[in-house]
Amino acid sequence: MPAQSLDGKGLSERIIADLAVRVSARVTAGMTAPALAVILVGSDPASGIYVRNKRNACLKAGIHSILYDLPVTTTQAEVLALIGELNHNTGVHGILVQMPLPPQIDPTAVIERICPGKDVDGFHPYNIGRLAVRMPTLRSCTPYGVMRLLAMVHDDLKGMSAVVVGSSNHVGRPMGLELLLAGCTVTTCHRFTHNLDAFVAQADIVVVAVGKPELVKGAWIKPGATVVDVGINRMADGSLRGDVEFAAAGERAAWITPVPGGVGPMTVAMLLENTLLAAQLADAAIRVDLDC
Repeated sequence: MPAQSLDGKGLSERIIADLAVRVSARVTAGMTAPALAVILVGSDPASGIYVRNKRNACLKAGIHSILYDLPVTTTQAEVLALIGELNHNTGVHGILVQMPLPPQIDPTAVIERICPGKDVDGFHPYNIGRLAVRMPTLRSCTPYGVMRLLAMVHDDLKGMSAVVVGSSNHVGRPMGLELLLAGCTVTTCHRFTHNLDAFVAQADIVVVAVGKPELVKGAWIKPGATVVDVGINRMADGSLRGDVEFAAAGERAAWITPVPGGVGPMTVAMLLENTLLAAQLADAAIRVDLDC
């Protein structure tokens, strides 16, 4: 029986509609609407599309979006200075710097400059560390979105075998931590892993985030598994493919995310949820300044 679709687009729309209700209630109670500052450096077409999608989602949720559209020649010092200003601006609750950045700017320095309490992408080492010690606050958006997708089809993940293919700081590593927090037995595979097919074949849950089209073959998938494909790769003919061999995997899996329309919309929804949470934490004076 072909796999059923894990519909991230539909779930994200429901989450954003719920956020709109919560934000409206907040404003009615006399508090400010959450505000998200988005920094875009350069004119990368894909980044422009991502930023536009995020701003449109903010509009639907009632979240104030402020765009800083900077030229490609902007220096690292200028970006860090802007982040510093936003860190101390009480009218801004979340800060997002759109990746990738031009080569003269170190993304690690940028991420570490954002105050953890405004790090709505969930990339700051402080926020990743909180997840590692089972005290999450602002969580990495894509892994958190994957967990919300899994919750649609699994009441309890405890004891399930989960394999994460990919170990990036933004997806793979926090993804493993999220699954571990949920009680899964987690294996993280990466470019040095031998016999990748054997690891994937024993997994109840497979999450793939490597940026290589159809790296994971459908024949590797355990019958009845849940497959989450984070990858989105543009092919020479303009079509989009994930990191999983979709058609063949769909013949074996019970659930599988489409590409596009699976994980991507959930990442945006979790960004907005993090922005509301950041505003709530600021209201309660729960903040971490570190060296902000």
